[in-house]
Order: sequence, then C-alpha cells, then structure tokens
Amino acid sequence: MKGPPRAPFDDILAIHLQWFAPEDEGKTEEPTEYRLKKEREEGRVPKSPDLVAAIGLLLASVALAIIGPWMVYNLREMLRWFLEASIEIDPTTEAGPVAARFFSYFARLVLPIASVSMIAGVFGNVLQSGFLFTTKPLKPDFKKIVPKFGQYFKRTLLSGEALFNLAKSIFKILVIGVVAFINIRGELPRLTRLFSSTVWNSSVYLAGVVIRIIIEAAILMLALAIPDYIFQRIQFKKRLKMTKQEVKEERKMFEGDPMVKGRLKDRMRDIMSRNMAVNVPKADVVVTNPTHFAIAVEFDPMTMAVPTVTAKGADEMAFRIRSLAKEAGVPIVENRPLARALYAEADVGDAIPEAYYEAISKILAHVARIDRRVAEKYAAMGR
Repeated sequence: MKGPPRAPFDDILAIHLQWFAPEDEGKTEEPTEYRLKKEREEGRVPKSPDLVAAIGLLLASVALAIIGPWMVYNLREMLRWFLEASIEIDPTTEAGPVAARFFSYFARLVLPIASVSMIAGVFGNVLQSGFLFTTKPLKPDFKKIVPKFGQYFKRTLLSGEALFNLAKSIFKILVIGVVAFINIRGELPRLTRLFSSTVWNSSVYLAGVVIRIIIEAAILMLALAIPDYIFQRIQFKKRLKMTKQEVKEERKMFEGDPMVKGRLKDRMRDIMSRNMAVNVPKADVVVTNPTHFAIAVEFDPMTMAVPTVTAKGADEMAFRIRSLAKEAGVPIVENRPLARALYAEADVGDAIPEAYYEAISKILAHVARIDRRVAEKYAAMGR
C-alpha cells in the first residue's frame, strides 16, 4: 500500500534542515597543543578586528591632529601651485612637470597617515597573536568555494556569536552617538556664532571638534574591543574542540599505537634477557637494592676508562640478574642508595656517573679481596 505522494519540495526542505545540524556534536575535549600549533601555522589565530580598527583609528586620528596644520599648509600650497600653473603651463605639452608635482603633493598628504595606519594595523595584530608570518592563507582552496549555507546562517543568525556581534554593533553606535552629542552640545553656543567668523577660523574650529570626537570615540572603541578579544578567544577554542576519538588518534600519531608499543616493549625485554645471560656472568659485581633493583657492573681497564653498567633491571628483571649472578659466581653486594641511583641515572652500556666513582671503587676493592676470580683478573691487568 502506497503512502501519500511526496510534495515536490520535500527533498529540498529535508536537505535544508540538515544544514542546521550541529557540527560540534561530541566535541567535548579541549584542543591539544598540536592542534593549536597547526591552526597557527595555517594562519588561523584568535583575534578581534575591532581591536585592530580601534588602534588604527586612534593612532591615525592622533597623527592627524599633530600634523594637521602641516597637511593644510601643503594642501594650500598645492592649490596655489595648480591654480598658477593652469594659466602658465600647457598640460598637453608639459604634462611631465604637472604629474611630478601632483605625485609629490599626493605623497606628502597621504603617506604620513597611510604609514601610521599600516603600522597600527601590524601592531594591533602582533599585540593579539604575536609575530606570525605565513603565506598559507593566500593559497587557493577550492573547498572554500563550495557554499556552506548551514554554517553561514547558523553563525550569523542563530548563534551566541551572532547575538554578541549584534549587541556590540548597537552599543558602538550608541557610544559614538553619545560622544558626538556631548561634544556638540558643549560647543553649541560657539557653533551658533560661527556665521560671524571667517571661513578659515570656522574650518579650524570645526576640524578641532571633529578630531576630538574621533579620538574620544576611538578610545572608547579600544576599551570595548578588549571584551571582544576575550570573546573571540573563547569562540576560537570552542570551534577547535575535539572529539575523544580525535584526541585518541592524535595521541596515537605522536606516541604510537599501544599494541605496537607493547610488541616493541616485549621485543626489547627479550633482547635484554638474552644480553643479560651473556653480560651478567662477565660482570665484576652486582649491586642490589636488595629485592627491587639489580645493576651489573664490569670494569676492564684494557677496554674501559671507568666501570660500566652491563645489565640492570627492576623487580622480575632484578631477580633474573641475581639468579644469573649466583649461577656464574658473580659477587652480589647490597647497597640500597647506590642501586637506586644507578638504576635511575645510568642505562645499559653507560659509564658510571662521576658522582659514584668513590662508592664503586670501594665496592670493587672489597670484591677483589673476597673474590679470587676478580682478584686474579685485576692482578693479570697489573702485570
């Protein structure tokens, strides 16, 4: 029995609903250091555009207030020169000097503010994320061409970030409006008297009021950008959250598969056991804890500059070393501090650390007195 016919747009609507499926489902783990480092290498770091804009606006407006008179002087000189040149120079035949003078004035008027704005932009970004230079964001990525409507609508309309940005924009408009209103209201009596002033004095006065409003608004925008920067850092880490499986895969990548590590550990244990069977009988002494640690030490002045650790082990491995030493007749000396220290600081094949030369020399001298095999070995070396 067939069900009711499907509407022609049912499939499209179903796909559209999938756009809004949560992408961070199951992402409960904080991003790892490797994930953060990788994002930084890709040029993706937490930063607030409002902070960069506020710093740029503040420094540029301060620079404009400082060099404003000089810029007005250059502008006046430029107008005078071009007005004089318009009746003295034929631009169709003498375009070179006109163009050169134009670019000269243009550079003097634009470059100071442009340079300050560029420095402010660099400073604002370095202040937030440190010095970072990468060309990876410039590489073409065709994945970005594919429209992700769900992510876009969710991020711009249906997320906490969208509500925060909306509230931030409304608040900035209110702040700028209030700053402008307070300044204009305070200057209103003088503004009403400008009709009796000269054009130059009126222009200078209005420029001063405008610059003051811009600087005050920029300072307030800078203060408002700090919470925005904190919010952007929180959102950045939230977007980078990982699932437990992702953390596990990353740990495998760095630390190796636990099963493979287990096999390698077993293999190393077998190799050490086989080497023990050869090295322990040749040792001059075995220093023990007496039950937890055992370290076999050999000293051959013909091939070794100092006594050397030829085998070591803890617990079951220590028991195996003691058993081999007993079978081979190697002296076993109990010295708890020395056994612990040698186990922690010296690997198989390493020379005894210099701090323990005196303790080892006393033990070897004692062994030479009580063990004829070692005594004969040292006596033969002496001859």
